[in-house]
Amino acid sequence: MAKESKKNKKAADYPQIAKTPTGITGLDEITGGGIPTGRPTLICGEAGCGKTLVSLEFIVRGAIEFNEPGVFMAFEEKAEELAMNVGSLGFNLEQLQKDKKLKIDYVHIDRSEIEETGEYDLDGLFIRLGYAIDTIGAKRVVLDTIENLFAGLSNQGILRAELRRLFQWLKEKGVTAIITGERGEGPSLTRQGLEEYVSDCVILLDHRVINQISTRRLRIVKYRGSVHGTNEYPFLIDEDGISVLPVTSLRLEKEVSSERVSSGIPSLDKMLGGKGFFKGGSVLVSGTAGTGKTSIAACFANEICNQKQRCLYFAFEESPRQIIRNMHSISMDLQKHVDNGLLQFMASRPTLHGLEQHLVAMHKLIKRFKPQAVVLDPITNLITVGSVSEVKAMLIRLIDFLQEEQITVMFTALTLNTVVTEQTDEGVSSLVDAWILVRDIEFNGERNRGMYIMKSRGMKHSNQVREFIITDRGIDLVEVYLGPDGVLTGSAREAQKLQEQTGEVLRSHAISVKDREVLRKRKVLEAKIAGLQSEFESAEEELNKIYIEEELVKKVAEGNRQEMLKLRRGDQGGNDRKVKSNENKRI
Repeated sequence: MAKESKKNKKAADYPQIAKTPTGITGLDEITGGGIPTGRPTLICGEAGCGKTLVSLEFIVRGAIEFNEPGVFMAFEEKAEELAMNVGSLGFNLEQLQKDKKLKIDYVHIDRSEIEETGEYDLDGLFIRLGYAIDTIGAKRVVLDTIENLFAGLSNQGILRAELRRLFQWLKEKGVTAIITGERGEGPSLTRQGLEEYVSDCVILLDHRVINQISTRRLRIVKYRGSVHGTNEYPFLIDEDGISVLPVTSLRLEKEVSSERVSSGIPSLDKMLGGKGFFKGGSVLVSGTAGTGKTSIAACFANEICNQKQRCLYFAFEESPRQIIRNMHSISMDLQKHVDNGLLQFMASRPTLHGLEQHLVAMHKLIKRFKPQAVVLDPITNLITVGSVSEVKAMLIRLIDFLQEEQITVMFTALTLNTVVTEQTDEGVSSLVDAWILVRDIEFNGERNRGMYIMKSRGMKHSNQVREFIITDRGIDLVEVYLGPDGVLTGSAREAQKLQEQTGEVLRSHAISVKDREVLRKRKVLEAKIAGLQSEFESAEEELNKIYIEEELVKKVAEGNRQEMLKLRRGDQGGNDRKVKSNENKRI
């Protein structure tokens, strides 16, 4: 930790190069703040790639946004032509000239009028340019294009000397300059092959046509004294001017949220732990044609708008009116959200732009509309304007951008009804936070839909298959039935339900019959027990009576015996007395 802080402190001690912001969306981010202040910057490229427009927007943005007047010295187009060309972008060059914030100087150079007699120098240009700079106090200068200055010259020594002299003069003047140049042949960036060496910053513009789709790209070839992006960056020219899409910020250091966003389908939310997706996450819904991917996306957009939040819907297959009409069939009114300004559609065929230009357009619209959720339906249509790897790269950039903005995004993807269905998701299944797969379930001559969650990062989710039902009341998920032949859906499920209900009734009836039989037998047994109990009691009473009689007989007999003994005892006593008296008499 101490080493790191020491390193940062040491880097901060170094003097940082001063930079002038261009005001062009994205370009300042790529260059780390703008082009070098007080130094010349070369913008080169082929015809039609946007050199003049980039340099002119640099001048206009400086005058309007940064209060830095500028001089635009043109060697090809007159001031009236330039004003007309950029009028559609909202730039009023005439008013800027009246306000002394801009000076356009057209210098006509005819190659036939140039002769190599004596020494050739740019003193006349320096005087004219210096006067224009001093008149309005210009801080920015553009020379468009430099080839016209040396048209017709074949002496490379003079040409190189004057080029070096021009760049040095601009540095001494202290203005931030942009010089445009035509693309050279072979490895050379410019016609003369010297401008890129004497410039402190070199920006290369390119205009390519691949598969009949045109794309403009920008690359920082060099930037002395500054760290800068080195990749190729797509840029778009539209009614707002130039927009460059930076793609260098791909570090995985984005903020995350634990807040949840509903999918708009309560039963699906229940499968996702009862709360839905994470805010700022990415969701992929893939499936074959006709499985209801657009309906799921529309439910998500509808729920976002019901929460009084904004949703941006990019449609590559259906028009907004078609989507709105179709959703009426499942009791969903998207038109009210459009009227309230909460839902905005952007529908176009993918072939309208190249992939990079689509990405730039999405960036601009998202920045302008500031939605809380975005829908792309379907991303597989983008394959018509690029390869799978190019589509994946584009979507990676879009996902990273949306995660930085904490915007929840839902993609839909068409999968082919083949063995490799899971491979046709344009390679983004590993990038998204949640992946929902909707597929056909064919059984007993009937086609039904099934849904299951392939993955959902950071939350408890169901691993069960649910039958996906679309009705005139909306979308619902029901638990599938397991029968002897496997999963049952549709009419087979209803038949299984009916069979189970019938079986339940039969079981209830059988149980009631058995209960009545048991009750009857219990009553019979209880009656028998009662009869036996009566018989036992009668026998017991009879026995008791006999016992008592026997006792009485015994007592009577005992009493008689006692009396007899007494009588006997009485007779014996009388005899003894008689014997004793007889003996006394004899005596």
